[in-house]
Amino acid sequence: MQTAYFAGGCFWCVEAVFQRISGVASVESGYCNGLTQNPTYVDICTGLTGHAEVVKVNFDESQLSFTQLLQVFFATHDATTLNQQGNDKGTQYRSAIFYENIEQKNLAQQYMQTLGDKIVTEVSALDVFYPAENYHQNYFNNNPDQAYCRMLIMPKLNKYFNS
Repeated sequence: MQTAYFAGGCFWCVEAVFQRISGVASVESGYCNGLTQNPTYVDICTGLTGHAEVVKVNFDESQLSFTQLLQVFFATHDATTLNQQGNDKGTQYRSAIFYENIEQKNLAQQYMQTLGDKIVTEVSALDVFYPAENYHQNYFNNNPDQAYCRMLIMPKLNKYFNS
């Protein structure tokens, strides 16, 4: 089992995508690499803590490679907008890959080179991961009829999985 950390805007959207990928064992929403210890969602929303909203993806490397996860990640968010995904703006919504080892770093950088020079995705060593509050976990699956889920997450899932 390996672990990857991806930030691609609101973690609810990113979580919903990766939960539906074969070979992914679990997905956990949380916060990475900021200054505040044990931050809360309220702290993160200020944009002042330095954290990114991320998902921690545990995957079975015998079924799914890190490069395949990168393909999913870049196909399901806009990696060309700095500190923004749609209406979500701020450093907490930045596009980022937080790597655990040099192999992940190299694979991420190599993959990004194939995408062109407009990519603004940060590639940084994982410093710390804090799980988000329980109500953020499994958000789309628990709240499919919530307006945000219907208007933003469902179209993203339909676009990726039906194309």
